[in-house]
Amino acid sequence: MSLKDHFELLSIYNQWMNAKIYESASSLSATDLTQDRGAFFGSILGTLNHIVVGDTIWLKRFANHPSCVGSLQEVANLPNPTSLSQIVFDDIGSLFEHRTWLDRQIISWVAGLTQSDLDFVLSYHNTKGIPANKRYSSLVLHFFNHQAHHRGQVSALLSQAGADVGVTDLLALIPEETHV
Repeated sequence: MSLKDHFELLSIYNQWMNAKIYESASSLSATDLTQDRGAFFGSILGTLNHIVVGDTIWLKRFANHPSCVGSLQEVANLPNPTSLSQIVFDDIGSLFEHRTWLDRQIISWVAGLTQSDLDFVLSYHNTKGIPANKRYSSLVLHFFNHQAHHRGQVSALLSQAGADVGVTDLLALIPEETHV
């Protein structure tokens, strides 16, 4: 399995897990969603917003790759997040709708990547303005890892609120292989 194939699997996993997380979150009251539960971004809604903010920041950076300008144009046109804890949407329905759109953008973008795209060194500035030059494939891996990290937090917060997300393992999406 190539690195690109792994990223395609992660993009599908991302979409699948987000749907599961948001369906569970949608069963809760607004009070339950916004209750500060001691997580880094406070609440379930705060953490879900942070994931959207992080994805937006990274996808806007990824859009600066010469071969990704077209595939990420709609994301590049989004307003820049104002902080890592910004509440982009204060209701789960609007956030879920945006998340669903964002996940389709991610799947489309990853599908168009080539090995030479992944070998590219991307120059960008972090949120504190510090310049960096890093391999695109390593940044894409970080992008998916960041999502999984915070979705794990949301899964725990949902469990505390009495909502069950169900199976969360990537293993559930890894296809069976035949011996050759």
